[in-house]
Amino acid sequence: MSNPSTTRLPIQQNQAHFRELIDSALKHAKQLGASDAVAEVGESRGLSVSVRNRDTDTVEQNRDRTLGVTVYAGNRRGSASTSDFSLQAIRETVEAAWHIARYTAEDTAAALPDVDLLATDFPDLELYHPWDITTEEALQLAMRAEQAALEESPLITNSDGAGVDTYEGHFVLGNTRGFMGGYPYTRHSLSVSPIAGKDGAMQRDYWYSAARSPVDVSDPESVGRYAARRALSRLSARRLKTGRYPVLFEGPLALGLLGAFVQATSGGALYRRASFLLDALGKPVLSDHIDIVEDPFIKRAMGSSAFDSEGVRTQARNVVAGGVLQGYFLSSYTARKLNLTTTGNAGGSHNLELRSRLTRPEDTFDAMLKKMGTGLLVTELIGQGVNYVTGDYSRGAFGYWVENGEIAYPVEEITIAGNLADMFRSIVAVGADAITRGSKTSGSVLIQEMAVAGQ
Repeated sequence: MSNPSTTRLPIQQNQAHFRELIDSALKHAKQLGASDAVAEVGESRGLSVSVRNRDTDTVEQNRDRTLGVTVYAGNRRGSASTSDFSLQAIRETVEAAWHIARYTAEDTAAALPDVDLLATDFPDLELYHPWDITTEEALQLAMRAEQAALEESPLITNSDGAGVDTYEGHFVLGNTRGFMGGYPYTRHSLSVSPIAGKDGAMQRDYWYSAARSPVDVSDPESVGRYAARRALSRLSARRLKTGRYPVLFEGPLALGLLGAFVQATSGGALYRRASFLLDALGKPVLSDHIDIVEDPFIKRAMGSSAFDSEGVRTQARNVVAGGVLQGYFLSSYTARKLNLTTTGNAGGSHNLELRSRLTRPEDTFDAMLKKMGTGLLVTELIGQGVNYVTGDYSRGAFGYWVENGEIAYPVEEITIAGNLADMFRSIVAVGADAITRGSKTSGSVLIQEMAVAGQ
């Protein structure tokens, strides 16, 4: 067990100094003969605490800083990094990257983004909200969350713990084509995982809240109570008869479907021809009432940024409109491999939301159960079981059998199976119970029918 401590050294957000370091690295790369170069320097710190059964479990503090550089010798490139910000160490790091670049194989797709694609406008997206919290205060919040869970019912007999995490950092990215940009950022979260027991059987569930600003993190009592109710509802789970049923993915799991879509439409999978959505641009890939929108400019959101990890400006866009695929997720490298243009998604997607044109404000979670009528509500998935080449989908699952729009009983030891291409096109409805996790947002998603293996 770590010893609690209140000492947390602040990060000095000296963006001007970081820019000087970038300039030094880029100039030295050019002096060595590099055709192009890109450098990024960043510093971060974090605090992570956890408690278990009303006692401190772990306390971890971390502090990192790094300068990474990639240099180009035509279509050859090499990379190196250092945590030493002295000018001598930076020069040596650049020279190491240059040495690697000179002896690597040529790759015609390896180059910096075109100048006209680089970001020049840097709006304040309010991504930096530090949490002035001591280790003891963080531990108390975790204790309150766990205590609320334990007090919810006598059937909450144990705990896998509760935790609080707070993280902040800042960075600057620059290249020899004139781009220079960076910003500070924060992430905070609170989680709890209670265990319910009855008649010798035990069930665990969890819940968490995460945000850029501590004021947007849910209070520990509400997180604890909700996690406890989720664990309690899993007691007395039974098997389900094998068959084909409508399946409702709870909001957090619907985000996994959205993630699978991103994977299948990402440049890396496409140019390697490892996606079931090859050559799908401009074609129907989801139900005709489904839209997927990307908005990098939502203030305080986890996926917000004015530029991607290459400095390419981001853009708000419709990735899917009326079920039709409008765009991929491409970096400069993967775009060149596909003879396309980068979409500003080097490093991932930015604030994606799955929407249905049929959704109404009254389409709450309870309304979605009624819309399904009789079928399977899935609240947990187990294992990987996704083949992105074929789209085949098979996952272990936990959930609830629903009859006449009401939850009848919990079910376990089942497997749900289908094909993602078919599942995407058979989305019947999306709930108004939208939830955001990381950079993705969706309500619960109702699939017309899937194979369910039970007993």
